[in-house]
Amino acid sequence: MSPSTQDSTAPRGSLIRGLLFRIGLVVTVVIWATLSVPSFPLPLRWRYWWITRWCRIVALMVRYIGGIRLQINGLDNLPKDPGVMLAKHQSAWETLNLLPWFYPQSWVLKRELLKIPVFGWGLARLDPIAIDRNAGREALRQVIRQGTARLAQGHWVVIFPEGTRMDPGQRGRYQQGGALLACQAGVNVTPVAHNAGEHWPRQGVRLTPGVITVEIGPTIHTAGRTPAAVNREAEEWIESAMERLTDPRYRGC
Repeated sequence: MSPSTQDSTAPRGSLIRGLLFRIGLVVTVVIWATLSVPSFPLPLRWRYWWITRWCRIVALMVRYIGGIRLQINGLDNLPKDPGVMLAKHQSAWETLNLLPWFYPQSWVLKRELLKIPVFGWGLARLDPIAIDRNAGREALRQVIRQGTARLAQGHWVVIFPEGTRMDPGQRGRYQQGGALLACQAGVNVTPVAHNAGEHWPRQGVRLTPGVITVEIGPTIHTAGRTPAAVNREAEEWIESAMERLTDPRYRGC
């Protein structure tokens, strides 16, 4: 999607809302990270609960500053036992705002994020799956090793199979790491689609008021199946759901 095409076909959003929201993010993350320092020595369950309260603050800012509401479909598909969640990646929104339904969760993220002052310190205390993306096959082994440990702790493991955020209407190559983890750990996959990028885009400052719609798909069972088959089923479901969720103004960009 070229910038010129996107600008001519898609809503431009509100610059004022976006600026106020970004200021709110910076201010609240500094305050909350500072308040969270005393929780660092506590057991993971307790410090996780406290530190992730910031995500609730972000959700409130999304609603009342951004003017963005939320609709969740498919809650009846949500399994009782945690597994691997494979989700569309368009925005920072899905990293922070799916916690109420997939709790607790561990994210697969770049190790460099843990070095960010204040924010990274708190993030590190949530026991994410931090990998070196330049490590090639070793990065995949890190995901399998750490992901299996997090699943054994009762955490959801959140993986964005496209590997990076995509603009609305775009589709990336689905990597098999998440499906491989699920198959090797003996857990199932839950696919998730959403249109968050239409309201909180991966680039720029503007926010577009409206409704973020999330669809939780049926459980994808892994027993006796190959990672390739599991990954293909997840991709087909997610991209089929995205055809329904994507605003027509973003299609074909």
